Amino acid sequence: MPLSVIIITFNEASNIEACIKSVAFADEVIVMDSGSTDGTADMARKLGAVVHVSADWPGFGPQKNRALELAQHPWVLSLDADERVPPELARQIQQGMLTGSGSAYEVPRLTQFCGRWIHHCGWTPDYVLRLFKRGSAVFSTDLVHERVVLSQGETGRLTSPLWHYSYPTPAHYWRKLEQYSQAWAQQRFAKGQKTSMLRAGSAAVLAFSRSYFFRLGFLDGAMGFAVCTMQAQAAFGKYFALYCLNQKK
Repeated sequence: MPLSVIIITFNEASNIEACIKSVAFADEVIVMDSGSTDGTADMARKLGAVVHVSADWPGFGPQKNRALELAQHPWVLSLDADERVPPELARQIQQGMLTGSGSAYEVPRLTQFCGRWIHHCGWTPDYVLRLFKRGSAVFSTDLVHERVVLSQGETGRLTSPLWHYSYPTPAHYWRKLEQYSQAWAQQRFAKGQKTSMLRAGSAAVLAFSRSYFFRLGFLDGAMGFAVCTMQAQAAFGKYFALYCLNQKK
């Protein structure tokens, strides 16, 4: 079955080549770029992708819907630039499109943090809906933490993991933490949500406890402790950002 791969990018020169090469089995790759200044768009074009550049940034969900509108084939696979499709997953994707009964498929995602694969902490298995029939789903309009919203059909699950190289260094984590915290807070603030410093602190404690103890983060050793601590910081950061917006108002 013909397959379209859609990827949104901004300054992903270090990732885009490996990402596109991992989906060489696809019939088209569409890259929706947000005005990269590091040559991402040119690299994607040289690798055979169809590249479109947007003049604005509407948020993750709306940007992915822009890319989805450009897809031409019956099936769509949505990827982030820091993700890779290994050969076994590629085989399962092709098999699912040909013989599966579902209109969409969730994929387990395995994430690497500072050079180590994280197998617990609530990160694994991290099922994400990424493969679906065109016309059966759209992305939510969330500014951050968008999701695929299926309007028809059944959802199946593949078993081979999608490789996620999201945090090669701590600096990458801090940048994403700031970006996501601000976007989450702005989205909640626009809906009139209020919070308190107590809520921010309790969110951090709960996030660490859940990830480290109940989701067995301690089994990932020192790096598992780091991941759980950073998840606590992320939980605190987004509520603190919302608290600051409330105070400013």
